Amino acid sequence: MSTMLQSAAEIASAVRTGAMTARAAAQAALTRIAERDGDIGAFQVVRTEAALDDADAVDARADRATLALAGVPVAIKDNVAVAGVAMRNGSWGSDPNAQGHDHRVVQRLRAAGAVIVGVTRVPELCVFGCTDSVYGVTRNPWCRDRTPGGSSGGSAASVAAGLVPVAHGNDGMGSVRIPAACCGLVGMKPGLGVVPSGLGNGSWFDMAENGVLATTVSDAALVLSVLADRPELAELAEPGRVRVAVSVRSPAAGMPVDRTWAAAAREAGRVLGSAGHTVRQANPPYNLTLTASGLARWFAGAELDARLLADRSRLEPRVRRHAALGRLILRAGFPRAAGRAKWQARVDAFFADHDVLVTPALGQSPPRSIEWGKRGWLANVLVNARYAPFAAPWNVAGWPAICVPTGVGADGLPRAVQLVARPGGEALLLSVAAQLEALRPWARVATEYAGRG
Repeated sequence: MSTMLQSAAEIASAVRTGAMTARAAAQAALTRIAERDGDIGAFQVVRTEAALDDADAVDARADRATLALAGVPVAIKDNVAVAGVAMRNGSWGSDPNAQGHDHRVVQRLRAAGAVIVGVTRVPELCVFGCTDSVYGVTRNPWCRDRTPGGSSGGSAASVAAGLVPVAHGNDGMGSVRIPAACCGLVGMKPGLGVVPSGLGNGSWFDMAENGVLATTVSDAALVLSVLADRPELAELAEPGRVRVAVSVRSPAAGMPVDRTWAAAAREAGRVLGSAGHTVRQANPPYNLTLTASGLARWFAGAELDARLLADRSRLEPRVRRHAALGRLILRAGFPRAAGRAKWQARVDAFFADHDVLVTPALGQSPPRSIEWGKRGWLANVLVNARYAPFAAPWNVAGWPAICVPTGVGADGLPRAVQLVARPGGEALLLSVAAQLEALRPWARVATEYAGRG
């Protein structure tokens, strides 16, 4: 095995041809987890013996040579069911008993030959954008004093530290793209209905989607093709000439955008322009209706998820208050479909003149990695709004979006951009992202773990 972490595509190819066994790939991942995760805290549960048994089953499959993810070690975010493992969702109030079945996305991954090596940590009920809970604080492999983001922070940390080549995540207000940006990864949120959601109690009013975190665009495309049951998404084609809008304006009024994050978006626009695309500055029609619609779904969705807990009295104070506000919103008859429809109509008109929107992935670099659960509700809301304002509008719209790394800043932390397209634009986003990757390659894992197998 190479000293460089193999990509998911490389592992699958080797297992399909018999050059590597699925057991060897799983054992290598488990060894990396045992050696490195103590400093990071990415995993809630590691399925050591079960993963090796699953790998042996992949090696014995008669159809192994056809499996898209043959033997690929994958981490699953701890808010979807994995059979035989408790789904804690970051909460002491969750059911401690093992799940009796796999979520549909886990079923698809297993059917494609993936080996589930464990489940990754999340903040309680996946509400906030830093990954800490009663189970511990998850740290960013690029700088352990900073958060890996949230709520798919454990999944992002597991990939950025080279523990696994790819991980499952999901995204209700940016929870795939924000951790991807914090950790220098590709993070893909598909559009509404492309991948089965089935998250919590209503998927935050259909804002939340299952997606993927990866070190390369091709790996992200490969895993998305399995999650969506659309093999053609794994094929990265040339995008042709694309009309690109670049915007560095924050969707949240009064929230400044750090100049280095804005510069990343402008530079991505220049790179795409040099590749022959039509690029111009243009701002989406953000407004207060969008903000209100997104916040209503965030608050009310947390309340609905809290109702699924075995013991909601054990909620953290910040989440208890968040859910209480959600109850008030539900009693008032919100959220309403009209809010989403108005935003969709506005942004659809904007995209009449553009194919892809480029924005900064974050407004500020990742916050400190601390026990945010012991801080007040307002402190948590403000830190989320300040550092990560760019993702949520596209959850409200239900449109596809992807985070693409652009390099490392002077502070040693990754920089990244977000690309957005119309519904059905997943293949377009992946092809443009692949073009950026080819023209401006990035470090696949955090510096400390580069070159380590």
